[in-house]
Amino acid sequence: MRDLSLHLLDLLDNCIAASSSHVEVRIREDRARDLLEMEIQDDGTGMDGESLQRVLDPFYTTRAGKRVGLGLALFAQASREAGGSVSVSSEPGGGTRVSGSFRLSHPDRKPLGDMDGTIQAVRATHPGMSLEYSYTLVEASECRGGSR
Repeated sequence: MRDLSLHLLDLLDNCIAASSSHVEVRIREDRARDLLEMEIQDDGTGMDGESLQRVLDPFYTTRAGKRVGLGLALFAQASREAGGSVSVSSEPGGGTRVSGSFRLSHPDRKPLGDMDGTIQAVRATHPGMSLEYSYTLVEASECRGGSR
């Protein structure tokens, strides 16, 4: 996947497959900390402990008819390649939360891509699902010299 909006599209597909009725997508670009954070929280079916332990394994999937589950594994790889990390928390009937971080200045960080287009496409094709999207930009604080 060439940009993070395509990773988001895949993660939202997971939310849809988990029968989510409400999904929150939060992106925070914190220039002061040189950090880009993505968080996707859904209210879907969730995962049991065994599935949660294996969710980042590209050769594991719970979807019938599929032999591999590359989406989360590729998202985790993209995060690690950009000096970040991924965490996944879930419980049966309690939804799932996926968080990924990326160092903003890392040369291997993928661009954001068309986040608005991704959100609009999912909203158009799944009108019954509530999808909240927020993007926060925190500017780097400027160092100001002064006399002592």
